[in-house]
Amino acid sequence: MTDIRWEDPFCGEGNSCFRLGTDGQGNAYITVAGAEETYLSDSRDALRALILDIKAGKADHLL
Repeated sequence: MTDIRWEDPFCGEGNSCFRLGTDGQGNAYITVAGAEETYLSDSRDALRALILDIKAGKADHLL
């Protein structure tokens, strides 16, 4: 099992909370807060680009 270090949840309006995590091999993870056993994984760069786009309002419907 991968040792994932989860950050504090990031919550938008309503119930749209998610968490980001990383492991020692440079992989990044994203999940809905409270469901850390079910996550998506990709490179840090790919998930960083996703989060930056969300914060820039390009994909706010995902939250």
